[in-house]
Amino acid sequence: MPRPIVSQASTQWNGDLFTGSGSTALETSHAATFDVNWKSRAEEAGGTTNPEELLAAAHATCFTMQFSNMLKENGTAPTQLNTTAEVTFEVGAGITAIALKVNGQVEGLSAEDFSTIAGQAKDQCPVSQALAGVKDVTVEATLA
Repeated sequence: MPRPIVSQASTQWNGDLFTGSGSTALETSHAATFDVNWKSRAEEAGGTTNPEELLAAAHATCFTMQFSNMLKENGTAPTQLNTTAEVTFEVGAGITAIALKVNGQVEGLSAEDFSTIAGQAKDQCPVSQALAGVKDVTVEATLA
């Protein structure tokens, strides 16, 4: 049985929520450190990252990996998949929606089957399962 993999990230924050700022580091890979602040989360996107953008990256990656594997298991391994995830945050309500959009190149698969398997991948992806509290999670799948 494979051993569990534990991934780690950390955040350092200075000041209060509304005027403070900080940074989030990907500790396991040491791939990047990102600046974070409230303004980018709740007032206007851009400039620094926020938890929802990091969730979007995790969700897009996990979904795409799950979808790729399910397509291969179907006998129709993809040539390429391009996925975006949009995570909506509303002050006072939290994360209210996630929209996954995937465009793929898959030989020998109908658009209907591509869409069906994408829906199954959305439900089976571990990040989707971790975010099960978000009521509005959609997937739009398009064959190239």
